[in-house]
Amino acid sequence: MIYRSAQDWRDAPHKRILFFGMSGLGKTYLSNLLRDQGDWFHYSIDYRIGTHYMGEYIADNAKREAMKVPFLRELLMSDSIYIGSNITFENLTPVAAYLGKPGTPDKGGLSYAEYTRRQEQFRQAEVKALNDTGYFIERAEALYGYPHFICDTGGSICEWVDPEDANDPILKALANNTLLIWLKGSEDHTDELIHRFDKAPKPMSYQPAFLDRVWNEYLNLFQMHEEQVDPDEFIRWAYAQALAHRQPRYEAMARNWGITLHMDEVAQVKTADDFDKLIAIALERSANPA
Repeated sequence: MIYRSAQDWRDAPHKRILFFGMSGLGKTYLSNLLRDQGDWFHYSIDYRIGTHYMGEYIADNAKREAMKVPFLRELLMSDSIYIGSNITFENLTPVAAYLGKPGTPDKGGLSYAEYTRRQEQFRQAEVKALNDTGYFIERAEALYGYPHFICDTGGSICEWVDPEDANDPILKALANNTLLIWLKGSEDHTDELIHRFDKAPKPMSYQPAFLDRVWNEYLNLFQMHEEQVDPDEFIRWAYAQALAHRQPRYEAMARNWGITLHMDEVAQVKTADDFDKLIAIALERSANPA
């Protein structure tokens, strides 16, 4: 780790951190708090993916749908209208909408082949965005004068790394530049995520081997062909398994590459100074495990 002790952290003129974990645990909350109260540059991986690496895919997909409408087709062909996505740190819906869900087209589903093609596009985009972290650290200081840096990652970071490999290229590059921080939830939080997802299932990105396994299990369990699959029902069915699949990967990332903050600790952070103190406590805890 780039900060070996609480004192290293306190004395550091440049504080550089990376948040990872499931959604709803405070990654964006802490990022916004630090950005608003201190000299912190906020680098959002999902925003970088949506605006830089997948922006054309997202816009072209919207145009493809618009071209099916004669009135809009005529306006597009004459360059009379413009179609683009309005991605912000708080609104990443265009990325999720492009990823889509597999299943029957009658319910908005994609063929499994198209679905996995887009999943691979996202994997490549996320890996590139993660590898851009070092560049943005330099850019934030050289161009804007920010001494401190936050990398706010998406929940799928754990899908593309091997946390047990000391030479994993992504984790090694990130750990050389930032302090990796797992925001760890409770079982109650996991249950709430599943409940929330059940009411409004959203597209997610998965490791290919995991996705192939749960897709084939679903088809076999319910004796279906892919064109019979309800996209929302499949995504709901896979979600709880995805959380269970990700949890040990997050834990290994924190154990081998960083530190852990618990959900109740994050909830107590109200200022940038509170955050500094919490990281010092977490580093001491990591150095002296019970």
